[in-house]
Amino acid sequence: MNKSQLVEAVALESNLSKIEARKAVDAMIHIIHQALEEGERVTLSGLGSFSVQYCAERMGRNPRTGAPVPIPARKSIKFRPLIEIE
Repeated sequence: MNKSQLVEAVALESNLSKIEARKAVDAMIHIIHQALEEGERVTLSGLGSFSVQYCAERMGRNPRTGAPVPIPARKSIKFRPLIEIE
């Protein structure tokens, strides 16, 4: 499912117009993005939780030459699902 399909599903499920549903989905994405930028954990009951994970600097290897290459530290988003699909 892509974003347009999600907007359409939200519109049908909640009796909103597609424009209102798109605004709601965009607002939710924006709020989650802001919270993660501030280092907060976001938990959506029945779906899962988003958190920011810190990856320390490490050494990697260039696949062509085999030379060691430093990989800089970074932050990434981690999603942990709370539901199981059978």
